[in-house]
Amino acid sequence: MSFDPRQIRSLCLLRLSAIGDVCHAVAMVQAIQRQYPALAITWVIGKVEYQLLKHLPGIEFVVFDKSQGWRSYRVLKHAFHGRRFDVLLHMQVALRATIASLMIPAKVRIGFDRARAKEGQWLVTNEHVAPLATPHVLDGFMGFAAKLGVTDLAPRWQIPVPVVATEFAQQQMGTQRWLVICPAASKAERNWLPERYAALAEHAAAKGFNIMLCGGPAAMEQQLAVDIINACQCKISNLVGKTSLVQMLAILRQASLVVAPDTGPTHMAVTQGTPVIGLYAHSNPGRTGPYLWRQYVVSVYDQVIAEQHPDKPVRWGTRAKGEHLMERISVAAVQEVFDQVIAEQHL
Repeated sequence: MSFDPRQIRSLCLLRLSAIGDVCHAVAMVQAIQRQYPALAITWVIGKVEYQLLKHLPGIEFVVFDKSQGWRSYRVLKHAFHGRRFDVLLHMQVALRATIASLMIPAKVRIGFDRARAKEGQWLVTNEHVAPLATPHVLDGFMGFAAKLGVTDLAPRWQIPVPVVATEFAQQQMGTQRWLVICPAASKAERNWLPERYAALAEHAAAKGFNIMLCGGPAAMEQQLAVDIINACQCKISNLVGKTSLVQMLAILRQASLVVAPDTGPTHMAVTQGTPVIGLYAHSNPGRTGPYLWRQYVVSVYDQVIAEQHPDKPVRWGTRAKGEHLMERISVAAVQEVFDQVIAEQHL
């Protein structure tokens, strides 16, 4: 290491997206803050992700709005005119992030190890985190804290939820037991089938749970919610497209249990300590599963990868391909894990 972490006074973190990834990054940032409470931290973050994290204490946010195209880079350069950071944590492997990093003046520029530093990242960094063969995304991020000499790398989250958002959740949920289903991922192929979500909802309702759907405003998400409700015999509260991100965070905090595919709310729920059943077929849950609740993942990923890549090893994190892989997750398998969670977590 060519620098002394104890001498750092200012740090810039570059992680623009996505919701799940910035949730992982919060654990890393707050590990740094615990060890270096006087360190000035600036976070360059995406516009949507900022809405979730803008209340984090001790952090200056600079919003990068990719919808502005090339103008977004000029805005970023202007924001840092006349400033210089001791360290940049370049935590996003994407070409736009590599270009954005050139607008951030910093002496020490830490990126991923050579195997993970794709999209030109290795060209704009001069220090690197230790290589990891099979990391969860969160563990990969924690490598940046370790590079700064942080010794307590156990992930913990303190994401403030405004009082008004908490009151909103309480008005919706009261003190009852709730299963919150966040049914939609960013790509439709990663969604479970609506009639199977409905069957799980009926199973949970029979055990005394109230059922709520949460998600974003996209047309695909709203249609999936309608399809689930139409296939279900029990009452469902539908908040899909009707909450802000902090309101959704409050809902996930108050939930007894969350069921979701590989999507941002999965990881939002983890930050709130709420048990999560993750449904995985396309991505490796060892890499992107709900960090604290990976024992409750229902996954067909390993089987699919073995079929698609027979007799040869695949790169960690390889995605399985196919539009109908989620159909291989049975209702019975998810109901079995549901019963396991409510027994083990005393729900």
